[in-house]
Amino acid sequence: MPSFRNLAFADWRSLVRRDHPALALAEPALRRVVPVLLISFLLILGIASGALLFEQRSFIQADALQDMKVGVSLVRAEWNSAERTERLDPKSEAEALLTSTVPPELLTGGRFGLITDAEGTVVAVTPGREALVGAKADVILAGIQPLLMFGERAGVLETQFGGEPALVSTSRLDGEFGSMVMVQAKSALFARWRHLVSFCATLYAITSLILLVILYAYFCQALRARAADAQLSDTHRRVETALSRGRCGLWDWDLARGRMFWSRSMHEILGMESENGTLSFGQVAELMHPEDGSLIDVARVVASGKVRHLDRTFRMRRSDGAYIWVRARAEVTRNAENEIHLIGVAVDVTEQHALAKSSDEANARLKNAIENISESFVLWDASHRLVSCNEKYQEVFGLANGDVVSGALYETVIGRSRRPIEIRPIPNLNPAAGERVVEAMLADGRWLQISERMTSDGGFVSIGTDVTQLKAHQERLSTSERRLIATINALSVARLDAEAKAKELELLNANYIREKERAEGASRAKTTFLANMSHELRTPLNAIIGFSEIMRDGSFGPIGNDKYVEYAADINASGHYLLKLINDILDMSKIEAGRLLLSKERVDLTEIIGEARKIIEVQAAQKSIRFEMHLADEIALSADRRATKQILLNLLANAVKFTNPGGRVEMRARAVGDRAVVTIADTGIGISRNALKQLGKPFEQVENELTRTHKGTGLGLAIAQSLTELHGGAVRIASEPGRGTVVSLRMPLRTLAAVEDGRAARAA
Repeated sequence: MPSFRNLAFADWRSLVRRDHPALALAEPALRRVVPVLLISFLLILGIASGALLFEQRSFIQADALQDMKVGVSLVRAEWNSAERTERLDPKSEAEALLTSTVPPELLTGGRFGLITDAEGTVVAVTPGREALVGAKADVILAGIQPLLMFGERAGVLETQFGGEPALVSTSRLDGEFGSMVMVQAKSALFARWRHLVSFCATLYAITSLILLVILYAYFCQALRARAADAQLSDTHRRVETALSRGRCGLWDWDLARGRMFWSRSMHEILGMESENGTLSFGQVAELMHPEDGSLIDVARVVASGKVRHLDRTFRMRRSDGAYIWVRARAEVTRNAENEIHLIGVAVDVTEQHALAKSSDEANARLKNAIENISESFVLWDASHRLVSCNEKYQEVFGLANGDVVSGALYETVIGRSRRPIEIRPIPNLNPAAGERVVEAMLADGRWLQISERMTSDGGFVSIGTDVTQLKAHQERLSTSERRLIATINALSVARLDAEAKAKELELLNANYIREKERAEGASRAKTTFLANMSHELRTPLNAIIGFSEIMRDGSFGPIGNDKYVEYAADINASGHYLLKLINDILDMSKIEAGRLLLSKERVDLTEIIGEARKIIEVQAAQKSIRFEMHLADEIALSADRRATKQILLNLLANAVKFTNPGGRVEMRARAVGDRAVVTIADTGIGISRNALKQLGKPFEQVENELTRTHKGTGLGLAIAQSLTELHGGAVRIASEPGRGTVVSLRMPLRTLAAVEDGRAARAA
């Protein structure tokens, strides 16, 4: 195979198999790492220099702070411990104290000290600062009041002196002096440090410039080397791409040294990492499947010179443990040193091998499926020769194995088979091209439905299905069909009867609608009658109430008999009760007739509750009932004032009426979300669960005619509930006999803007 010995392959192989492959692979990485290392070195050097300079600055400042604290402490200790027998003027004493106590080494680097009197005026300074005598310390040193007040406890403060930053430390002095102050100008303190920073920065810049020039020269050289590498890599990439796309790899087996060179594509086939491309004899032998031969045998055959070419298919293990099929083709060659090499190509044929295996398995499955179907099956080719049949076909037509040999003629097979007794063609409504269906009755009484269809190659396939049971079912189906016709006739008679009954139901439904309309008309007439009668009864009742009040109060003189006065009072009370009853009936009639119109406005619920309370408190006081109220400051509603007051009066009146003397009625009102909630709780007689279901209906009462102990018509709660619902609210009642009742009234809140918008809409 001379195609594997061309120049391109030899050059590529010699390049990869150079004397120092590790160094060759490391060169591109080294070219990339050197600039990074150089830049990193400069950054680390700069960061380290900056850190050292910053640390030096911290040391300088710490030493200065320590010296200042020592200076002020020495002056304070000297002044407070000295025994002064001879008194001098304050200025002289202060100057003497400074010159004798503060060491000269503490006054270097622009540092100086001063002493103030009790008012904070400078009385003495160290030499060279005489211009500060007489000035206020808090003026020349801004913001040092804490130092003057607390002395050494305040520590060291940073301030401004002469427009420049300065550090100040103080100590308190006893007697006529105020404080000892040490001042350190920061510009003088860090003068030498700044010179050091300038020197280091200049040195760093020169060093960086030299290294960058060296880096530039290295970079130019690396670019030239990279261009050469790119050209060579291009050639490698073309060869490797072609090999990878073809799922094949190149290999060179050096039999003398027991080494084998693999291309990158060869490694990719086996999912291995390509290091230097060279594998030992043992490494390759471990990848071979033990059932597919040995490399030692191959080496012996090649070394003996008996073969010049090699073409074998075997299995090799991938890196994930799976085996793939590889076909290797190679040629035996000798190099200049007369060493034997086996050079060739290896192709991954796993898919082809799997495809062939799949085809064999598919044929076996197809054969098995044909044998296991319940129908008889036979396939003929275009020349009417037998291709295949199953045992069911042999059993139905009585054929032996020798009769159904593949390739037997159609006439021969049919002549040896059992003939059907009767054959009936079956009409097919949608016949396919070349399709024919017949029914055949066999000698044993079985019926067989035979379907024949043409194949694409001109042959035909015949499938026979046993339809003996189907024939029996058809007979039973005919009998069932006759029975079904009789049943349908009976159902027709039943349907006519059902239609007659449906007409009767329509008549009954029409009568029901007429009776319903008559009942609704009677209800409306009742409501109208009650409304009219309530108006007619009010006129005589007003006269009865008025004349009874005159007689009771003796407006035109005494009657003369106390009994008549008592009768007049009873007449007046009964008249008022009857008038309230008539008003309730009239209100209920208006509500039921839909003629009650609400005049909504902005009302304060707490104000209406207060008005209702004044009326109910009189009744509660007569029964010694404790009346408690818990109200919010203001609850704004959009409601009918009279209707709202009537709702509250009816509910409160019921609570007082059904609460025994000495009991308690509690009322709460608050806003919850978009609802106003009013709760009325009493300790009255309570209501049973069955009676709660009837409450709220007109003329319904908890007590019946035989057990009634309180007067009333049962309209109060019904009116309250109806008026609440007209407002969009609801009334809920919870009660327990013997423990009391809780009535909850919920009405929707409305803002004033919403009420005004509603009025404007109605006016429009």
